[in-house]
Amino acid sequence: MSHSTPWVARITPLCAYLAGAAIVVFARFVTAVRGNWQGIEPNSTQRVYFANHCSHGDFVLLWTVLPVKIRQRTRPVAGADYWLSSSLRRFIGCRVFNSVLVERNRTQRTQDPVTQMVQALDGGDSLIVFPEGTRNTTDAALLPFKSGLYHLAFQRPSIELVPVWISNLNRVLPKGEVIPVPLICTVTFGEAIHLGPDEDKQAFIVRAEQALRALGPDLDVEAAPGVSLNVDSGTSPSLGLSSSSNQGSNKSQDPNTSSIESSKREAS
Repeated sequence: MSHSTPWVARITPLCAYLAGAAIVVFARFVTAVRGNWQGIEPNSTQRVYFANHCSHGDFVLLWTVLPVKIRQRTRPVAGADYWLSSSLRRFIGCRVFNSVLVERNRTQRTQDPVTQMVQALDGGDSLIVFPEGTRNTTDAALLPFKSGLYHLAFQRPSIELVPVWISNLNRVLPKGEVIPVPLICTVTFGEAIHLGPDEDKQAFIVRAEQALRALGPDLDVEAAPGVSLNVDSGTSPSLGLSSSSNQGSNKSQDPNTSSIESSKREAS
């Protein structure tokens, strides 16, 4: 009987650890990334980190700035079609990042993405999600949010939802480029939010968008102190529904596309 399987089982965790360490070193070397914790501390509290999405490397950068113990229990939510498309991607996605891989094609789904995320939370892990559902390649600060974040908050209302703004990474790794440009990046963590007891989906999505926008660059619009308005040309300020012109061709190539888009179709 071959002993290759036990040998592989022993060596794989070590390879995953070394690969993860190499990714952290490389990301910090290229971006000099720093975490900026505003109104919240980096501790072991279980959380859902929801971030803006402008680059393929977004979740890598966010994952990198987390303290080691938190990083070990924080799982990115990403597209299965991308991360299972080759042996190397499968190893990185499953073994290094321990990603929650969701099927983005509704017709091929065997599991509800929100159910998968809830199961990960019930297992004690934190999550990294991108509620815009696809990379933002427009001039707007954010694309409208999908409804998945609301459904996740509704099912597990005690979990802290932490807005995270990632700055400059779209300039480090522009669309279509494979060689990064060294630039300083920042990852800003804001104060946690929760779904209110009587808060409906529309109101929650607006408030979640505002919490994330408040961490980003200043917008040329009027806003209440400490809160940015949820208004951009070509986007809906309340429903979290994105137009096809905003998402279009990016969907099939973005490994994080629709990472928290719920399979539930909305009645309204």
